[in-house]
This record gives sequence, structure tokens and C-alpha cells, in this order.
Amino acid sequence: MKKIVAFIGIILLSSCAELQHVINNLPTGTGTSTGLSNEYIASGLRQALDKGINLQVSKLTAKDGFFRNQLVKILLPTELQKVDNSLRKIGLSKLADEGLKVLNRAAEDAVGTATPIFVNAVKGITFADAKSILVGSNNAATQYLNGKTNTALYQQFSPVIQNSLGKVGATKVWSKIISKYNSIPFTQKVNPNLTDYVTKQALSGVYKMIGIEEQKIRTQLNSRTTDVLRKVFALQDQLRR
Repeated sequence: MKKIVAFIGIILLSSCAELQHVINNLPTGTGTSTGLSNEYIASGLRQALDKGINLQVSKLTAKDGFFRNQLVKILLPTELQKVDNSLRKIGLSKLADEGLKVLNRAAEDAVGTATPIFVNAVKGITFADAKSILVGSNNAATQYLNGKTNTALYQQFSPVIQNSLGKVGATKVWSKIISKYNSIPFTQKVNPNLTDYVTKQALSGVYKMIGIEEQKIRTQLNSRTTDVLRKVFALQDQLRR
């Protein structure tokens, strides 16, 4: 009878609710990898996000950082795909190709300029339940950052994108593209908001690249390059067993 009761107890302890209870009641302090405070865990999550910016987002700022990276390459929205197709049909493939490239060039330029915006967002984020995020999915911290900062970052990032569209010549190229398309007989006229579209796509790319580095830190010991990262994610490994 005692063995049956013990077995039932083990099953209950393995449930999500009980696991969360165990996590929430871990002892505080920073002396060992099994007794870390919520704030210490939060500092580890921030370091992971910072590392994502330093090692992964920085790649986006290089030439072809977006354009040659299939994970984040900015493609044309549905509205502009018909523009692209129509231009190619009338022998303007080169102009269509240039239109796609300059959108990505604008994102590359803007991310380089706006990197401090992302760094400050990470510094300012408060993890309400760092322990729960620690044992979440392999990009749980990045998802949390996205949810907490996306709207504010959009407002800060949008004017940077608009400036970069002009800087790399995208505004001029797309004015020509839209003018050519709208002059084609029997086509429905278009007037896309390129700043809004590229801002959203570039932000999505930034979060994706941060998430890639977070996954590495969660799954690869050699990516844990500081004492805080080693202690915090060692606790993750222990809780996931």
C-alpha cells in the first residue's frame, strides 16, 4: 500500500502544476546553482538576450545581413507580389529585383543604427516570473521580450527605418516601381506603406536572431560564457531532467 501511495506521489509531483510549485519555492540566494533568486535568474535571462544582440543581431547589420539570410530575408507582401509579377511580364525584371534588394538594405542599415534601442529594451525589461521563463521553451525569454517591448520598439524603430529607406535609395526605387505599375492599363492602383511593412519585418528578424542565440545558450554548454549564464542555465538543466 505504501509503495502505491509513493508511486502516486511521484506522478503528482511530475505534473505541470507541481513542477511550477517546486520552481516558485526554490530557496533564494546566489551561492549555489540550485538556490538562485528570481532576480539572479532574470539577470541570466537578460545576459542571454544581450548575447543574442551582440552575436546574432549584429550579423543583420552587415551587407546582405537580411538579404542573404533565409531566416529573416524580407520578402514582398501580397500586395507587392502582383506588382513584381507585372513588372517582370513587361521586361522590367531588373527593376523588380532591385526593389526587393533595397528593402533588405534598408533593414540592414536601420538595425545597425538602432541596435542601442534593442540593448536598452533588454536592460529595462522586468521578468515577472523569471523562474517560469527559465524552464519554458528554448526561446521563452525572447518571446517574453517580444511581448513586452514590440509596440514600444516599433514606435522607436519606425522613423529609423523611414530614414534608412531614403538613405539606401529604396524610397526612390519604389516610387519608380509604383509609378511604372500604376501606369499599366487595367491594373488596380497600389500605394503601399513601405515604412510600416519593413519595420515589422525587421523587428521580426531581430527577435528571431536573438532567439537563435538563446536556444544555443539553453542547449550548448560552451555558449554559457559567464558565471551567471552557467549557474542560471545549469538550474534550467536540473529542472528539465
